[in-house]
Amino acid sequence: SKVSKKSQSALLTLDLHGFTRQDALLKLDESLVVWIDAAMQGSYPFVQPVMIVCGCGNQILSETVYTWIRSNNKVSNAPKVQ
Repeated sequence: SKVSKKSQSALLTLDLHGFTRQDALLKLDESLVVWIDAAMQGSYPFVQPVMIVCGCGNQILSETVYTWIRSNNKVSNAPKVQ
């Protein structure tokens, strides 16, 4: 079946389970290039939603992702859904 571009954007997920902090940062940086390219192929406002899965545990990866998002001007955190 054919999937629209809007539906495809909702499917992007990066699963960081089992990654070290350094490997997660490398994967985030590599993925950002792909996500920006996908966003630019879309339409205004050129936004590409991505779900980043960190898992649970000692929160090192979730803190790493949070810091990465805050330090990158091309990325923003989605509002929390309650």
